[in-house]
Amino acid sequence: MLVSDLNRAEAFVTLDGSTIRELAGRVSLPTDNQSLAEATVPVGGSTAEHFHVVSEELYFFTAGTGQLRVGDDVRDVCAGECVVIAPGAIHKLTNTGDEPLKLLCCCAPAYSNDDTILTGG
Repeated sequence: MLVSDLNRAEAFVTLDGSTIRELAGRVSLPTDNQSLAEATVPVGGSTAEHFHVVSEELYFFTAGTGQLRVGDDVRDVCAGECVVIAPGAIHKLTNTGDEPLKLLCCCAPAYSNDDTILTGG
């Protein structure tokens, strides 16, 4: 059994500009088919617009409020909500609140910078 601890996970910045602490995946506990990380978007911040060639993502929001754009669909998001982002879907997340926007992000297959394509929007 392999176990990780969010409080001991080292933060790093992904290609889209998110600060994440990975619990399982290529950086932390080895996984074959997925990754799990806590991502934080600071007040007034946003991720770079991007998509993933093969990874499907789940965003489960745990704190704060924001706005998520997936393709042409834009909606407000908040703690307790979960969003599925299909491979190839261009997306961008913006913190619209007054506290850090936190979410658990699960990618299948596991997150990789090589699978992340910045679109410049």
